[in-house]
Amino acid sequence: MEIKDAIIKAKQNDQIAFNFLLDTFWNDVYTFQLKRTKNENDAEDITIQTFSRAFDKINTYNKDYKFKTWLITISKNIHIDLIRKQKKTIRNASKDDDEHYFDIVDDSPTPEDKIITEQNLANLLRDIKKLKPHYQEVINLRYFQEFSYKEISQELKEPINNVKVKLLRAKKLLAAIITKT
Repeated sequence: MEIKDAIIKAKQNDQIAFNFLLDTFWNDVYTFQLKRTKNENDAEDITIQTFSRAFDKINTYNKDYKFKTWLITISKNIHIDLIRKQKKTIRNASKDDDEHYFDIVDDSPTPEDKIITEQNLANLLRDIKKLKPHYQEVINLRYFQEFSYKEISQELKEPINNVKVKLLRAKKLLAAIITKT
């Protein structure tokens, strides 16, 4: 499949075209972020966010520019946003330190917190059950059993990029379900 054809098909929500674009450009975006972040987990998270945002906004892609350049720009902007959030958090934390007093924080959950957490988990599990079984499985493996992408790939006997796209899709569908309720 040609990249131009894949982009046209992706604009028509063709999942095979999305997979092709992800497979074609994953390493470029991931390597770019790995050089910037010097952290594999951060690079992987930003790369996933990049493709998620790119696929959401695929109709805004201008064919006068290279697709790879467009993806790298999205990726760079996501990274910049994350750095800004971190700096803001650090600034807020340093303002608190200027108060010259220290409270010892009890992080253990109160009984009310435990009940709320249990209710939220029950609601989340209910919402997950509304997904198709293959999406339920990938979410379960990633977030409840804490499998790596590679382990999920081996468990499902699917290529790692398919696992990543499936997880992106599952999270997007789950978010839609949660916001409806």
